[in-house]
Amino acid sequence: MSEVKYRIKDLPKDERPREKLIKKGASALKLEELLAILLRTGTKNKNVLKLAKDILSRYNQEKLKNITYEELRNIYGVRPTKAVQILAAIEIGRRFFKPK
Repeated sequence: MSEVKYRIKDLPKDERPREKLIKKGASALKLEELLAILLRTGTKNKNVLKLAKDILSRYNQEKLKNITYEELRNIYGVRPTKAVQILAAIEIGRRFFKPK
C-alpha cells in the first residue's frame, strides 16, 4: 500500500517549493517546504513534502535546532548526504543569528 498520493512534479509549478521560492521568496514558504528543498527527494512511498512534514511533526523547531546526525539517520528516508545538508543548514542559521 503506497502512501504517496502525488509527486512534486505532479503539483502545479507555482505550488512546487523551489519554484515558489524563486517566484515569491523564501519567506513565502512554509517550514516543511524549506526543509523539502534541503531534502530534495522523498522515498519510494513518501514524497519529499510528506517526509519533511513527518520530520517536523517528530521534532519541533527547538528539538530540530539540536538534532544530531544519528537522530537524522534514524529517520527513514534521510540518508547520510541529506543528514549532513540539514545539519549544515541548521549551523548556518545558528551562526547568522548568534548574538555578537
